[in-house]
Amino acid sequence: MDKYKLASFNSKVLWIVPKFQKSHAILGQRHMKKVKYLLLTKSIGLYLNLLVFILPEKASGLAYKLFSNPRMGRLSPENLPPVLQGKKSEILFHDEHYFQTYTWSGNAKIVLLVHGWESNAARWEQLIPHLQKSGYTIIAIDAPAHGLSSGEEFSVPAYAEFINVAVEKFKPKYLIGHSIGGAACVYFQSQYQNPSLEKMVLLGAPSDLKTLIVNFGLILSLNSKMVTLLENHFIQKLQFQIEAFSGKHFGKKLHLKGMIAHDIDDDIVAFEESQKIAGSWQNAIFVQTKGLGHSMHDAELYQKIADFLAIDN
Repeated sequence: MDKYKLASFNSKVLWIVPKFQKSHAILGQRHMKKVKYLLLTKSIGLYLNLLVFILPEKASGLAYKLFSNPRMGRLSPENLPPVLQGKKSEILFHDEHYFQTYTWSGNAKIVLLVHGWESNAARWEQLIPHLQKSGYTIIAIDAPAHGLSSGEEFSVPAYAEFINVAVEKFKPKYLIGHSIGGAACVYFQSQYQNPSLEKMVLLGAPSDLKTLIVNFGLILSLNSKMVTLLENHFIQKLQFQIEAFSGKHFGKKLHLKGMIAHDIDDDIVAFEESQKIAGSWQNAIFVQTKGLGHSMHDAELYQKIADFLAIDN
């Protein structure tokens, strides 16, 4: 190898090695986070599995708290994401709780956006420009125990009550929900049957509470006794049967037009969950995507949503 080729080779090595070391370090950090998460969840599960035989009520209460108390998604008024800064905001009240709303002003047609678990109104940043092209007024809300809204505990029925207050006040024609926010939209409309709504869009929405509880048990490696106690805790607290709390049942009560979109690579909510809702909601179209994951952020999909809303009934 001559001097020029050797120098060129060495320069390439000197460029590649730091890049490799950096990427390897990033992968190592991600691996360590996964290991720490795995150890934490398994340790919590082991504790609950032991506690259930000594103090079953305490064990079920703790498991319910872990299930229903979000650990992320909170916002600070002093440090809002840019998409929310300077927007018209209003606090609405319901019983002992309050929740935050944000408005992007437009025409008389209003779209209400409902985010998912451990998120907040800022998650709609990429969708909003597509909706603004049609001139809509856009309103986004923060869920219970999320964003700037009050509370520590989240549940779909509580979220549906927030949605109802917002719908009654703002009279939106369109409702868009992501993940558990989509499930809350389905539950809301099945219970309240608000006539002002014309269309609803669901993105990566789960269907069955039973599935969510089973998956939660698998993540923590909970024993069958612990899972049964958790289910009973839900029944006593929320006053409904676990199997009955399902989008495939609520979907039968939906009469407005709908679009249900889900990604086959979603590793948070199973693709089959949205299919359950689609199977019972007769007036809905189903959109399958690939490679978007659970967030489903995609310009092409968002334009499809905008086009769906723009089509006259």
